[in-house]
Amino acid sequence: MNFQLPTPVQPLKIGTRGSPLALAQAYETMARLIAAFDLPQDAFKIVVITVTGDVIQDRPLKDIGGKGLFTREIEEDLLAGKIDIAVHSMKDMPTLQPDGLLLDTYLPREDVRDAFISHTLKSITELARGAVVGTSSLRRRAQLLNRRPDLNVVEFRGNVQTRLKKLEAGVAECTFLATAGLKRLGRSDVPATPVDAEDMLPAVAQGAIGIERRADDARIKHMLDAIHDTPTGQRLAAERTFLEALDGSCETPIAGLAILEGDQLHLRGEVLRPDGSDAIAGERRGPISDGPKMGIDLAQELLDRAGEGFFDWHTT
Repeated sequence: MNFQLPTPVQPLKIGTRGSPLALAQAYETMARLIAAFDLPQDAFKIVVITVTGDVIQDRPLKDIGGKGLFTREIEEDLLAGKIDIAVHSMKDMPTLQPDGLLLDTYLPREDVRDAFISHTLKSITELARGAVVGTSSLRRRAQLLNRRPDLNVVEFRGNVQTRLKKLEAGVAECTFLATAGLKRLGRSDVPATPVDAEDMLPAVAQGAIGIERRADDARIKHMLDAIHDTPTGQRLAAERTFLEALDGSCETPIAGLAILEGDQLHLRGEVLRPDGSDAIAGERRGPISDGPKMGIDLAQELLDRAGEGFFDWHTT
């Protein structure tokens, strides 16, 4: 089946948030499509869309609506035909898409690890008792307090640049960012020390870029199939099914990571109380094709072990 490829007259419109990292991800997507179809750069147009999550910076995400705050306006424009595809950080994505949209294309996954950011220290263990740590992630907050309940964890919203400025201003002694984001931004100047996933299990889908499309757009499906990374898709199928089965949101500290080992998949997952007072972890191994099933099975195990009341959390 022949499809009309985009041209400078009728460019393919790529929707994205406006942060430097979001733009870097949109340009990476564009570069891969250019290479796959030997197209000129002006056959594409980057469309920046303002989302609620970027406008409201003074409150925690859980207080203003959760993950959908980074996607809603972009998905509305995609459904309306104002853009042709939407590029997302997968760790920001809800597990369910609006009717009419599909999220089934992933670029090769970057480094999944969190990065410890400090101008004077190299690790969590070097932090003094009562040290101030800045993070906007409920998962990172819970994991830190689980290991170090003496720490003072404060809210640290904003994009990478904003959070680095807060750190330089002395608002906190350290913070955490995704290593993948720093690499995509080329920020080798940032004083970052990657944290082993064995020590701090990352967010589900951390380091992965997803591309969303209209379900009935065969031309776009044809183009995106050419840049889809199958191993990333296999890993995320397990991780996101695990997240969905836990009914994960920005109000629930959940971590998960799937690794491919030959023809096998190793999935690890963790749920925590927001104050770090309790953490429950588990793992599964099996054929790659069983990834989604393992995600559901592991989620059910953690729910059973957590018991009634574990998820009835109230944070201060």
